[in-house]
Amino acid sequence: MNTAEQTVAINKARAYVEAAQQPIDKPTAGQLLGHLMAAELLLAEIVTAFKEPAPTTT
Repeated sequence: MNTAEQTVAINKARAYVEAAQQPIDKPTAGQLLGHLMAAELLLAEIVTAFKEPAPTTT
C-alpha cells in the first residue's frame, strides 16, 4: 500500500523526468551535473519513502 509520502516522491520523480524530456542544446558539464544531482536527490527521497521500518525485538 502506498503512503502519501511514497506517492509524493514518485510524482516528483515523474514530473522531473517529464520536464527533462526536452533536449539540452550543447550540454555543459554544469548542466549535466545539475541534472545528476537533482536525480540523485529524487532517488534518495524515493528510497526514504519506501524504506521499511526496522523490526522490533521484544
